[in-house]
Amino acid sequence: MFYQDPRFVVHIDDRAIDLVKGILEDNIEDNAIVLDLMSSWRTHWPEGKLKTHIVGLGLNAEEMADNPDLDDVVVQNLNQSPTLPFNDATFDAVIITVSVQYLINPFEVFKEVNRVLKSKGRFIVTFSNRMFPTKAVNIWKETDEMSRMQLVEFYMERSGGFNQIHTELMNPHRNYMDDPLYLVMGHKL
Repeated sequence: MFYQDPRFVVHIDDRAIDLVKGILEDNIEDNAIVLDLMSSWRTHWPEGKLKTHIVGLGLNAEEMADNPDLDDVVVQNLNQSPTLPFNDATFDAVIITVSVQYLINPFEVFKEVNRVLKSKGRFIVTFSNRMFPTKAVNIWKETDEMSRMQLVEFYMERSGGFNQIHTELMNPHRNYMDDPLYLVMGHKL
């Protein structure tokens, strides 16, 4: 019910959004087919970056309809149905931006991400220290920010099929008022 009403807000500040755009620019090849998992009204796709197709899968059709980067929209609650409605090896990249903390079945979802990624495809998860506390899973709320990178890395490792898993605080020298941005990225074997 929380997600039935659209919330046309961004969940990280402009500097963190620019970092997300830079990560996508640097780690997704031009003309890629991309799945924006847990999507909403903004994908933060870099301006001018070529794409073949971006599919958004999220909880609110109205929000995703307002997303200028999406070519297709799928409304699905991954916490109720973690099976992704796509064929094997469909996407060059899958991204989750500032939403991973809401997954109750992360291993199932990450296994599905691996299934729909093409060989050597990239899975890019970014997050900050922001969350809706009533929606985030307990383990997320009970760990510190650096441990959350290890947690997402564990999700990838335990789900299987990912290698070269990289974790990084993207803005270690930020101003105390800036949102931190964390990256966990893996490649499909």
